[in-house]
Amino acid sequence: HVRSRRQRQMCIRDREKQAKPLLLGQLEQVAISLEKAISDAESTSNRAQVLRLKRDKALLLLGFWRGFRSDEINRLLVENIEAIAGEGMICYMPRTKGDRHYKGMSFRVPALAKLCPVEAYLEWTSEAQLSAGPVFRAVDRWGHVNGCGMHVDSIAPLIRTILSSAGIESSELYSSHSLRRGFATWAMANGWDIKTLMEYPVSYTHLTLPTTPYV
Repeated sequence: HVRSRRQRQMCIRDREKQAKPLLLGQLEQVAISLEKAISDAESTSNRAQVLRLKRDKALLLLGFWRGFRSDEINRLLVENIEAIAGEGMICYMPRTKGDRHYKGMSFRVPALAKLCPVEAYLEWTSEAQLSAGPVFRAVDRWGHVNGCGMHVDSIAPLIRTILSSAGIESSELYSSHSLRRGFATWAMANGWDIKTLMEYPVSYTHLTLPTTPYV
């Protein structure tokens, strides 16, 4: 049983890596859809829906522009993040896949003129009143935010649901890896070389994005 479970997990990981990239135009389509849904939920005082939608928007934009893996999204902690509206944010992780010496790494995230991950993160954490603990959490039907983080295996299905709700075709072909691949596609189209792209997810000490992704 243990072996078969491991085999299933390996198959899931392989499918994740083969996921379609989420392109910038699609990201904008989803963001617009989420913003409209948030406005509609606010107009009807549906707090649970407002919370879920703001969480989803933050997860999508942060995951895309930072190129985070699903396990990295899952391990983000509020107390390890410094965010300033209009400037940027720094996400510290005590351990990452590329951290062979277990020293931890800091990931810088720029504030953007459009599709801004910093603004989305601040809106979500403010709405959910988060001051510590996991950034991304489940929200129940009554608008209660779970004290624990979302399970790592729930992130890919959530992303598919978000994309489907926004009208993205064949949403079943996407996963959390689609955000990472989508960012890589955007970066290569904007003149990043392979070395720069490979350094970006590991150490963001000198690399910056333009203040708007539309350049």
